[in-house]
Amino acid sequence: MTILFFKTPQQSVIATQVKQPLADEDVQKLVWLYGEAPLLPETSLEGWFVGPRREMITPWSTNAVEITQNMNISGVTRIEEYFPVANGDAEHDPMLQRIYHGLDQQIFDVDIQPAPICHITDLETFNEQEGLALSPEEIDYLHRVEGQLGRTLTDSEVFGFAQINSEHCRHKIFGGTFIIDGEEKPSSLFALIKKTTQENPHKILSAYKDNVAFSQGPTVEMFSPAEHSVPDWFRVKDVESVISLKAETHNFPTTVEPFNGASTGTGGEIRDRMGGGTGSLPIAGTAVYMTSYPRLEEGRGWENVLPVREWLYQSPEQILVKASNGASDFGNKFGQPLIAGSLLTFEHQENGEKYGYDKVIMLAGGVGYGTRRDCLKGEPKKGNKVVVVGGDNYRIGLGGGSVSSVDTGRYAGAIELNAVQRANPEMQKRAANLVRALCEEDVNPVVSIHDHGSAGHVNCLSELVEECGGKIDMSALPVGDPTLSAKEIIANESQERMGLLIREEHIDHVRRIAERERAPLYVVGETTGDARFCFEQADGERPFDLEVAQMFGHSPKTVMTDTTVERHYAAPQTDAAKLQEYVENVLRLEAVACKDWLTNKVDRSVTGRVANQQTQGELQLPLADYGCVALDYRGRAGIATSIGHAPQAGLADPAEGSRLAVSEALTNLVFAPLSDGLDSVSLSANWMWPCRSQKGEDARLYAAVEALSRFCCELKINVPTGKDSLSLSQQYPNGEKIISPGTVIVSAGGEVNDIRKVVNPVLQDVAKSSLYHIDFSSSPLALGGSAFAQSQGKVGDDVARVASADYFRDAFNAVQQLVQEGLLLAGHDISAGGLITCLLEMCFARVEGGLDVDLAKFRDTDLVRILFAENPGVVVQVADAHKKRFLEVLDAAGVACVKIAKPCDERHVMVHFHGADYQFGVDYLRDVWYKTSYLLDTRQSFHGCARQRYENYGRQPLEFHFHPEFRGTFASLGIDPDRRTPSGVKAAIIREKGTNGEREMAYALYLAGFDVKDVTMTDLISGRETLEEVNMIVFCGGFSNSDVLGSAKGWAGAFLHNPKAKEALDKFYVRPDTLSLGVCNGCQLMVELGLIQPEGKRRTHMLHNDSHKFESAYLGVTVTTNRSVMFGSLSGDQLGIWVAHGEGKFSFPRTEDNYHVVLKYSYEDYPGNPNGSDFATAGICSADGRHLAMMPHLERAFYPWQNPFYPTARRTDDVTPWMEAFVNARKWVEEKTKA
Repeated sequence: MTILFFKTPQQSVIATQVKQPLADEDVQKLVWLYGEAPLLPETSLEGWFVGPRREMITPWSTNAVEITQNMNISGVTRIEEYFPVANGDAEHDPMLQRIYHGLDQQIFDVDIQPAPICHITDLETFNEQEGLALSPEEIDYLHRVEGQLGRTLTDSEVFGFAQINSEHCRHKIFGGTFIIDGEEKPSSLFALIKKTTQENPHKILSAYKDNVAFSQGPTVEMFSPAEHSVPDWFRVKDVESVISLKAETHNFPTTVEPFNGASTGTGGEIRDRMGGGTGSLPIAGTAVYMTSYPRLEEGRGWENVLPVREWLYQSPEQILVKASNGASDFGNKFGQPLIAGSLLTFEHQENGEKYGYDKVIMLAGGVGYGTRRDCLKGEPKKGNKVVVVGGDNYRIGLGGGSVSSVDTGRYAGAIELNAVQRANPEMQKRAANLVRALCEEDVNPVVSIHDHGSAGHVNCLSELVEECGGKIDMSALPVGDPTLSAKEIIANESQERMGLLIREEHIDHVRRIAERERAPLYVVGETTGDARFCFEQADGERPFDLEVAQMFGHSPKTVMTDTTVERHYAAPQTDAAKLQEYVENVLRLEAVACKDWLTNKVDRSVTGRVANQQTQGELQLPLADYGCVALDYRGRAGIATSIGHAPQAGLADPAEGSRLAVSEALTNLVFAPLSDGLDSVSLSANWMWPCRSQKGEDARLYAAVEALSRFCCELKINVPTGKDSLSLSQQYPNGEKIISPGTVIVSAGGEVNDIRKVVNPVLQDVAKSSLYHIDFSSSPLALGGSAFAQSQGKVGDDVARVASADYFRDAFNAVQQLVQEGLLLAGHDISAGGLITCLLEMCFARVEGGLDVDLAKFRDTDLVRILFAENPGVVVQVADAHKKRFLEVLDAAGVACVKIAKPCDERHVMVHFHGADYQFGVDYLRDVWYKTSYLLDTRQSFHGCARQRYENYGRQPLEFHFHPEFRGTFASLGIDPDRRTPSGVKAAIIREKGTNGEREMAYALYLAGFDVKDVTMTDLISGRETLEEVNMIVFCGGFSNSDVLGSAKGWAGAFLHNPKAKEALDKFYVRPDTLSLGVCNGCQLMVELGLIQPEGKRRTHMLHNDSHKFESAYLGVTVTTNRSVMFGSLSGDQLGIWVAHGEGKFSFPRTEDNYHVVLKYSYEDYPGNPNGSDFATAGICSADGRHLAMMPHLERAFYPWQNPFYPTARRTDDVTPWMEAFVNARKWVEEKTKA
């Protein structure tokens, strides 16, 4: 092995390990790939560098090595990048990086030999050394197993047993017995949760027994290729759908190393939704972050409630930014939109107790779907093949399950360091493409499917084979690190892997699909029928060999004994004279303040099925209460999801905290048009609790779960899924212990019958309208547990309550009827920040107007309480013309409302209360609300972009102008949306591994009248596809090769250095009857390959966005006067469109008149120009107008409902002008191919 050093123009060093000397031709390929980085003659380099830990092969390296393989360079084994620094004290992340004093031929060497199989003679010592968290009862059980076997157990067996039976994996506390105040409770926590589904099954098909819960969905259209092992044509067929809901937490790994912890948390939750039944598909994600205070600036008095700690791993500020970066990065690269979320920061000290999210909460959730055919797992039969799909085994997350089950800080750093994760979303996308293909084909060969997560192979594969038993051939398992021992191979938690049980006769077909998708597939064993589960090495030795029954144990039931402790908390002070100060402080809390710093970096449009996401109004500010996605591209049936939590109230009253968490999730969801009202809704309850951390906590947990169960049963809704993480405390070296408040996060999901009826929180410009307050709580207003109390460093005892579940249900269903009848202009829930925050937020996303508010009809006489109480309720805007029907619906349901406001022209919220007036300036308070986002954005945006965003966010409203000929109807464009027969006009979408925007592009082409072929790079490289029968090709968006070594660089390399692919492309572009389009990653590819216009040495480049971060936005563009095929008829149009990219800056070496710029961002300044492109360029075309490259995603904005802001008068149109562009292409091809 030799390491070659290449020096990039940016002065970093790319170290490339090769098995043998490279040919000059291959060296030149690498020079090009590394951005014209010359090969250095030295075998070692002097100086200081920051680079990856030598023992962790980075996902960046894995992708880079694959790029070289796809360019026909053989022998490259590892590639890592090192950055020069001044000295050994340079800033770096010790969890992921280290300082190198010089680079030499040993930088990849790890002085570890694979440890031999070890028989454990002292279980107690081994338990503590390895951090296994085995209880004395479990150790006794293992001694009994030793007696049954007549031998000592191996390290693999003990380690594996500990992982698969950890609290993290087996949820023993939730299944255990609780003795509270000397009385044994009649039900386990699990039984209480299951009771909700037993009493209210509704449409639930699967609960508590799979990776996800499924409920019956509507019949929808499946749009997919008929055959997935070869390039084939898309077709439409009807399927009976099922809907999935899931949420997972990844608290401990996110505390230790936030980026990878949150990234793999997101990936693991996505895999759960892939692993339901015999295969299912994720659609959209959610995220929640809870940390202690980030202390962003002075003057936030509530943050002084606890002194700053010597943080164990990362500060709260670092965790917030890095964790959200990690979760966003995974979804962006995998291709899952994140459409709803929440954020809370909190610390408190009272009664001698210290609370704070020092051990953070990171929740990843989401919704998905599958078919009724695939929603239940099959029964394993002897001879089924055990298959692993995805990445290699690395020394990752070893002990993660066990260590996640105890207080952070309990174990030595080396053990906790072992729980650092490794995320490769592009690899997971490949595995997902295989699962998608198997689910979409007419015959699904999968018997069962599971994700690889905690405890790795030993957990996943044993769950696959179940009682049938199985034998795993360890020599067939992919090993990315040759130093791994048998124990480490068996139990590591390397991510992005799925385990499948497949009927033997289908293996060859499945393998062909996997090869086409570049999804690594390994047949690693088979079911045996002998109820034993073993891993066998090539030499016949078995490091793991147990009966299935022995693995999952018969250890004693967990018993939780506790006493109820009554705690009281001081109440906040109220003084109407301080209202302005109160409002400003509440708006600055991270939980209430603007979340633009979170939404501006995460893809919220990928799939083209997003009907509602966070950003709203002409200013696109994150204000939405819920997310909503379509189940197919017809734009009717869908799924809505929301989140609720109330841990501050839960501190004062755990039972009420649970009810408020459910209530908030539901009042957030109430403005989605649900198919069957509240009966449509299912919940996921995720419990994060500091069990055993102090007296009374376990009793509080029981009270909280019991209350949630009873409330849901009274509401007649179910909780078919959830998760618990019950070690939520952090211990410091000085013995100090910070307890995270007991927290339940409720995720709600439900079927939507018409996504076009979604109601949003933005005040509509209808002068003759009124705002009404609808109370869901039917109880006195209270400030305990509110954001207002928190802003004073208080909690309070008197928390908001829901007095009647029946009334809540009636109110919810009444609002649902108003939504379905189209009677609401706008609607917003009252939660964090209370009524005043609700009213202000309804005005924030506009540039004009405000509200005139009269609160005299409230019974309460304390204005502060009226404005800041968080009693569940909503505010709705209703046109005066609909007032009569509005009141009829509420009266019929027995639900009360109070008229509280009218729109006004002035830019304020003017509150009148018993003769006194209080004025709140909307624009001023919007800046206060936005300031917290700006402060966090400065930690993630470069080149002053955060400041520019803060200054410009209110100055760049969306504006629209349509050319007068545009009618917006299917008929006017010659479109038949019901077409299921070939048109004869042929196009192809071309995708590389990592492409994630292909389906919405394919459907846009199909709707426009094309027959669409699915073509992968492997099809072109192998010669299976030549492009000879198609007249249009589209290079789709996504993250080919995870954008490693530059966006589309690896994709371009695959074209340039594979003769058959290059020939197919060259021949296509020579023909006079062809069109091409590249969007996002496809645009980057076309520019890299010079497909738009021939250029000399001074070439156009696509560079990193000026902010050096991913930019996600729905923004304005202007179509220039042009004669291009697709955009000519749109000349002069001003339209909204989605952008989602990290390297979208057009950098031109010449003046604008040398290029055909057909699309420009409507504003030259950031963020309206999201990447700093020269001339505000968003798209360019060839001189003849046939070939178009653009960064924005027109394929995600061709229906009005895909656009989060659209002219009100045109929201009922069938399509937007972007569809006309596709129709123009079809008509051009029809004309050119006339016989």
